[in-house]
Formats: sequence, structure tokens, C-alpha cells
Amino acid sequence: MADEGKKPSFDRSLALTERLHRLIPGGAHTYAKGDDQYPADTPPILVRGEGARVWDVDGNEMLEYGMGLRAVSLGHAFAAVNDAAARQMRHGSNFSRPALLELESAEALLDLVGGDMVKFAKNGSDVMNAAVRLARAFTGRDRVAICADHPFFSTGDWFIGTTPMGAGVPQAVTDLTHSFRYNDLASVEALFDAYPGQIAAVVLEAETSTPPAPGFLDSLTTLSRRNGALVVLDEMITGFRWHNGGARAFHRLDPDLVAYGKALGNGFAVSALVGRREIMELGGLRHKRPRVFLLSTTHGAEAPALAAACAVVRTYQEQPVVETLWRQGQRLADGIRRTVASAGLDGYFEVVGRPCNLVYVARDAERQPSQAFRTLFLRETLRRGLLAPSLVVSYAHDDAIVDATVERVAEALAVYKRALEDGVERYLPGRSVQPVMRRLN
Repeated sequence: MADEGKKPSFDRSLALTERLHRLIPGGAHTYAKGDDQYPADTPPILVRGEGARVWDVDGNEMLEYGMGLRAVSLGHAFAAVNDAAARQMRHGSNFSRPALLELESAEALLDLVGGDMVKFAKNGSDVMNAAVRLARAFTGRDRVAICADHPFFSTGDWFIGTTPMGAGVPQAVTDLTHSFRYNDLASVEALFDAYPGQIAAVVLEAETSTPPAPGFLDSLTTLSRRNGALVVLDEMITGFRWHNGGARAFHRLDPDLVAYGKALGNGFAVSALVGRREIMELGGLRHKRPRVFLLSTTHGAEAPALAAACAVVRTYQEQPVVETLWRQGQRLADGIRRTVASAGLDGYFEVVGRPCNLVYVARDAERQPSQAFRTLFLRETLRRGLLAPSLVVSYAHDDAIVDATVERVAEALAVYKRALEDGVERYLPGRSVQPVMRRLN
């Protein structure tokens, strides 16, 4: 076993984990936060966060790189955002008619990201489902093409992908969903050939850890339009990270509908569907076509969350947030890559993705992706005060924090290297974490 002297206590977290599982299915409200994503003996239960740091119930202080599953781009408890939400709370949270803040929020967001109209909601599944309903209504078609390399998971009415968690979704709905491969235009063409005049929308993220091949996104848009399908862009992650205008602006794209969330509220629950007027208006009153039940949520325009979103937009307009995310992410990636090379671990541990959205790949002695070695890395970093399910930076990750992170990663990788030589089971008590499941939050 590794040196137990460095191990902090997680006793209270472990005890609370049992209580959580008695009351909450899975022990968490988001799958990516579940126990099966963390080592069995180091599952921190958090109590507060500030900037790039979080504290758990055992008093452990950690530098965080999950940042609320990428929702906290400015840092935990960012003052301008919290103050805006608190001020609005004193004036009320929900009303029986539209509030002025709804207009101000819509104007602010559209000024930042572009688009004609916006509808606010609370999470990504809401707005992605709404986008597909709109596409089906606008085109009069039922089928949807979705990127198989971007495993979206929704509330169950339009896509389950290859996940084993498709129980409860009618087969008739599943049969209307078809997949294509990222950076493979021929696979998109094949769907249009197989289902001529039947595909309502092509749905994808602009990129994840793999960048688009030259011309792929533009060609996909052109092909979709030529075949009468709408392009729906999921910017849950790329929005407020790649560019102030998201991946849409970064890649100079022209999608029909764009879904935002996560960093829009810096942790407050708010998402948004933005799109072309003639499409979005089908969910409104000023047209003669059958009205789409687009989004009608009691809390969609909850005032404190919208006030928080306005503060986020102002911060992005006034401060170099995105530039900082790219710069600090690059500093982190460079530092870890130097450490990996120095330890002789090239090919065994890899940092991938854009600097503003880094993830890592853990590989075994045969250089194959390994959940056991991912678990070991998570465990050894947690023991050294790092909460790193990813390597995603925030505006609060300054040079000192990044450099301290690199030092702690170096210590964890020393154990990683010994595990490659001696066998991972010697250093890892308990089961391995499960494969990361995305878009379940």
C-alpha cells in the first residue's frame, strides 16, 4: 500500500455517505457526483467553497478542478454573482406575471452570445428537449440525428444513446433517434440518404476533447440545411468557456438553435435556449401555426437565478474571464505534461482537450485506458488536497494554485508509476470507479 501517513481523514464523509444512500437513490442528485465516480475510501462530502477551494465535512481543504461539473467558471461564491442574487431575493423570487428582470436577462444574454430570442429554464435537459420539439414542429418531421461521440442524456423523450440507463424510454421513441460520428461527414450523409425528408434536426456539441476537423462543422451545417434539417448546438460546456459567444462564435458557426447552461449562472440553476425568431416563435403567440409547448416551467424565470446570470454576463463583458481560462489551463497543462515526461509516464497519463476545458486519460501498463488507474489517480490526488475529476480551471485558479496543483500531481504520479511497475491492486483498495457518464446533470 502507498504511504498511509499522508492520508487525511474521510471518516465523517464515509458515515454520511451511508445516510445519503438511505434517503437519495444513488446517494447524489447528479450521476457524475455519485460514489461510483470516486474511490471507495475517499468520497468527500462538501460543505462550502470559495474561489478555487472547497472544504469537506472532515475539515479537509482541497483545490478543486471539477468546478461544479464545469458550472462554476468564475469560482465558488463569486461576490458579484452572489450579491446580485441576494439583492433580488429581497425583492422576491417568483411572480404571477413576467418581471422586468426577464427582459433585462434576455437582452443581456443575447447581446453576449447572439441570436434572436431566448427562453430560460433550469437545466440542460429542459432546453435540449425543447430544441428537439421545436425542430420537429418547425420541419414537420419526427426523426433526429445525434452525434454518437457526444453521449447526450435527456429526460427520456428523445435520446438514450448507448447508455445502459435507457429503461423507461419507449421503443417507438428510440426508433426515431439515429446517430452519426463526429468528424465523419459521410455518416451524416448516410442518415439523410437512409431517411430522406424525415430528419428534423442534427444535434451535437461543437467539440469536446477532440477538435473539429477542418471544414467539418461548416459542411455539416450546409448538408443539414440542404436536406431541410435544423442544426441544434449543445453549448452546455463550450458556452462561457471557449469564447464570450461560446463555440458558436469561436468556430464561426450558424446553428438554428443553441442551448446554454452550466456556467451561465456560475452555479445558480439557469439554462437557456437561444434561436432564430421564426423557429422560437412557434412556442409563442404571434403566429398562426399550431403552438409548440416549448417550455413552461414554474421556476424557469426564477428571479435570483436570472439576476445571477446577468451578473455573470456583465463579468464576462468587463473582465478577461475567457482569456484567463485559456491562459491558466495552458499553464496547468504545460506543468503536468512536464511532470509526466520527467517521470517517464508519456503514454500512460495524458492531459487532453482545450486549455479552457482540460480532462485527463489514465492508462495501464499496456497503455490502454484504465478505470483502475483513473481511480488510483483520483485517490492519490484527494489524499494530497486535490479534487480533480477533471482538470477544468476557473477564473479563480491563479498562478500559485496552478503551480501547487502541478506539485501535488507530481506526487500522485510517483505512486502511479510504482503501480505500473508493481500492479495497481497493490496501491488501490476497493473497487474502481465507473466510466464517466456525461450529460446526466
